[in-house]
Amino acid sequence: MAELEAVIGLEIHVQLATETKMFCGCELSFGDEPNTHTCPICLAHPGVLPVANEQAIQYALQIGMALECEIAPRSIFHRKNYFYPDSPKAYQISQYDIPICGPGRLGDVRIHRAHLEEDAAKTIHVGESGRIHGSAASLVDFNRGGTPLVEIVTEPDLRDAAEAAQWARLLRETVRQLGVSDVNMEEGSLRVDANVSVRPAGVEELGVKTELKNMNSFRFLQRGIEAELERQKALVEAGGTVEQETLHFDPRSGELTSLRSKEEAHDYRYFPEPDLVPIVPTEEMLRAAREALPELPAARIERYVGEMGLARDVATVLATDPVRADFFETALASGDAGAIPVANWVTGEFAAALRQADVDLDEAKVTPGSLAALVELVQQKKISHGSGKTVLAALVAEGGEPEAIVEREGLAQMSADDGELEKVVAAAIEANPEAAEQIKAGNGKAIGAIVGTVMKETKGRADGGEVNRLIKQQLG
Repeated sequence: MAELEAVIGLEIHVQLATETKMFCGCELSFGDEPNTHTCPICLAHPGVLPVANEQAIQYALQIGMALECEIAPRSIFHRKNYFYPDSPKAYQISQYDIPICGPGRLGDVRIHRAHLEEDAAKTIHVGESGRIHGSAASLVDFNRGGTPLVEIVTEPDLRDAAEAAQWARLLRETVRQLGVSDVNMEEGSLRVDANVSVRPAGVEELGVKTELKNMNSFRFLQRGIEAELERQKALVEAGGTVEQETLHFDPRSGELTSLRSKEEAHDYRYFPEPDLVPIVPTEEMLRAAREALPELPAARIERYVGEMGLARDVATVLATDPVRADFFETALASGDAGAIPVANWVTGEFAAALRQADVDLDEAKVTPGSLAALVELVQQKKISHGSGKTVLAALVAEGGEPEAIVEREGLAQMSADDGELEKVVAAAIEANPEAAEQIKAGNGKAIGAIVGTVMKETKGRADGGEVNRLIKQQLG
């Protein structure tokens, strides 16, 4: 059987950070008393008329431009018909065949569409302790009903679970930096579903897909996709067929359970919403959306890679954290160490030192200028890399200037010119006769024992490359 490849597409719902709901004036809220932010419009009383939220439309335009989408000159709302307790109208106002944002792209993933709609109410399933008249019940909180959403649908361009989770993180940071949503997954303001299928490698035709719903973290998203890919591949390799269905992944047990099959899928009977006029963005609206865009993570990644020569993974770590990216750029402008060394220290040693001290970057005592000065000291071989990490730990703990810490702690790198390092190396060789013999016999890995002795004796002040050179020189 031909090797099977994964085909993954994502559907992302973003709650917009407007002050009021999508089609009425009710205040948005999270965590307030149930059913305290409702009105006749969002509760679907007879005879009421919705009015579209202008700020939500503006936010949707910003998202569309950030994703390089084609902005529709005219789009309309539709009624998506279904009967469920979380929808008092028995339909959801959404967009169907004429969305506000058409095809686009974020990084290497194509965007199929991004459209406006309203969120459903929140259903609360009551357990044993909350039984009503002897049976379990479901309660509905209509505070969330009518919250403005933008649904972003990708093309099936992702090929593994880790890539899907990483791309979703990039999307979240892009939307966060737009300022149009807090994209808090725990509170439900960012929700990600995954469409997953497999097919023989090299085949263009798509396989039967399943949909993974309601994954509330990127780690669970990755684990859920991995579990479903494993299930589908085992099924196909055993001669079975994948059934189209909607699945739930339980991160605690790692199990997948079916929510509904293709036969149970809704026929939503979309038709144009008669109570809302079309959206026709004016030039002023488009200009305002365009001018509101900051430099977004995807563009920043390309600038770091193309102009500065950073590795793409390092550029991604920086660009998807605006605080870290700004720190890096300020540090880079503060000295002459160069983009690659500064970026590597910011994402490597500095990030590790902050984690060790349990300190957030925006609260750190280390200034961009002091980190740049430290990187320069290491680059100029005035201190060793190991001593640099010692200085960095001191900077994280107390702040200050690297040069002062080097002088205070006696961390200046030992020079090979004065003969002191040669004596330390000779003593280390004498203390490790077995390693010395192994090196002479061609076992290069044995040099580590002698280097370790030198570093211990010099308290990390010796340059590792110079120590290696002297050991090989003295052993002939």
